Amino acid sequence: MDKIVLNGMHFYGYHGVFPEENKLGQRFYTDVELSLDLSQAGQTDDLEATVNYADVYERVKAIVQGPPFRLIEALAEAIASDVLHQYTRVNEVAVRLTKPHPPFDTHFEGVTVHITRKRA
Repeated sequence: MDKIVLNGMHFYGYHGVFPEENKLGQRFYTDVELSLDLSQAGQTDDLEATVNYADVYERVKAIVQGPPFRLIEALAEAIASDVLHQYTRVNEVAVRLTKPHPPFDTHFEGVTVHITRKRA
């Protein structure tokens, strides 16, 4: 399966269990990997034969910067569900969502949730 990968998207959101997280917010780093057949797009050079990654970026941005989720697992799930619903060419989507500054004393680069969802 071919892939389109949007790496290292940075968005500011207000997700978290604690009220301070919902009030102050923080950056979230997001990678989205789309699995789909890109052969027609490669042969025809036609945008209609692929998924416009600029549109995907805007959709992911709207979700991460939108209403808060308590869990980054739920945020990642919302992104994956939206991509599969919106882009029927996509057979599988993987979402990696990193919360770089969880609200406790950390000595690492954050916590990441990585989910993969397939079209039924």
